Formats: sequence, structure tokens, C-alpha cells
Amino acid sequence: MVVPAAGPVVDIESLWVRFGSVDAVRGIDLQVPAGTATALLGRNGAGKSTTMRVLAGVIPPTEGRVHVAGLDIRTDSLAVKRITGYCPDVGGLVPRATPWEHLQLAARLRRMPDGWEDRARDLLERFDLGGVAHRVTGGFSHGMGRRMSVILAAFHQPRVVLLDEPFDGVDPLGVEATMEVIADARAHGSAVLVSTHLRELAVEACQHTIVLRGGAAVAEMSAAEIGGEDGAGVYRALLD
Repeated sequence: MVVPAAGPVVDIESLWVRFGSVDAVRGIDLQVPAGTATALLGRNGAGKSTTMRVLAGVIPPTEGRVHVAGLDIRTDSLAVKRITGYCPDVGGLVPRATPWEHLQLAARLRRMPDGWEDRARDLLERFDLGGVAHRVTGGFSHGMGRRMSVILAAFHQPRVVLLDEPFDGVDPLGVEATMEVIADARAHGSAVLVSTHLRELAVEACQHTIVLRGGAAVAEMSAAEIGGEDGAGVYRALLD
């Protein structure tokens, strides 16, 4: 049984991730309280996806402290995965499986209670995938795959929702549905972390932002501070 965390649900201190001689993440600090959404902003290669993969238990941290709901990612990786929903930046779907089969498997593995079918149908319709629920995902466009990955991340209403580039190649309907999923997760008390290079959507989806450059955090500010034309100028200056 997972004991609720007293502090931030996501709590990272001095995270470093090295691949050989390359520092992909350099000393990032990050806290995401329950019921809030934080955006990781930055160009490709800034360290956003690497940070998300550490939190999802896909790769281990090289140095630093990473706690999720009070659990240490180094020693309690499986327990962290049970309370986390993860939309990876690429992949994540089984090409020969249909959306419905993905959701059936997720419900079984997550031991979701009876009635999960109603939530599955609602999410598929919300993301305009109801008509292809029984088509294999191998024939999906990039945007359709992104939408399905967001559904799978949020399906079991986890305590932590990790959305890595969820807006990439997604049409306006998918963007709106993703915004709704983020809002619903926050309303249920989940901590949400969104990585994106799209500043305008980050501002709309999240309350807090952390700008990464070269694997390091160069600024942390509210979404309001980085919104609008003035915020666009601030953001550009941080990336230069």
C-alpha cells in the first residue's frame, strides 16, 4: 500500500543523468505538488525527455535524489510505476494491437475495478478515436498515436501523470482533449508534468514552468510570467 506523500508528489533534487561522457541532465531541481501542472520547456536536447524517463522509471538517475509520492525511484521503481501514467515522446504502442486491446491490457495490469469500459469509451470518444477503437495502431498517423498515448497515461487516474511532448503533431481537437485530461487529473489531485517546446500550449495547460537549456534549468517561473508577447521575449532570451 502506497502511503500519501506529505510534501510535493514529485520531488527532484540535483538530478544528473550521464550517458558516457555526455551530461544529458545537469543538476535539475523540480517539485510538483498534488493538483498542479508544471511544464518543462526547452528546445530538443534540453533534457526534458530524459528527466521524464527518469521519473517513469525507464532510465536510472546518475546522481541526485528523485522521490515520487515519497518513494525513492532507485529502490521503489516498481511501486512508482504503479502510481504513474506515462506518455513517452515516441513509441509506447503495440503496432498489432487495437486501442481497445491496449485499454483492456492496461485495465488488467492496473487491476482497475469493474466499469473501466465506460471510462475507456469516454476517453476514446473525447480524443476522436472511437471510430478506430478496433483498428490496429500500426496504421495510425503520428497524431493519432500521440492521442492514444495520452489516453493510456491518464486512463487509470494515476497520482502522477507524465506527458512527454503530448501536443506534437496533434490537431486542435486532440490538443483540446489533452487540455481536458490535464484539467481532470489536477481536479482529482494528481501531479502533472508536461514536457513541450510549445510555449503557448504550456502556458495554457500549466501553472508553473521550468525552462531547460543544455540539460540544466535556466529559469523557473509561473505560466503567467512567460505568457503573452512579453513572455515570448523572455523565453527566447533564455534559450539563446
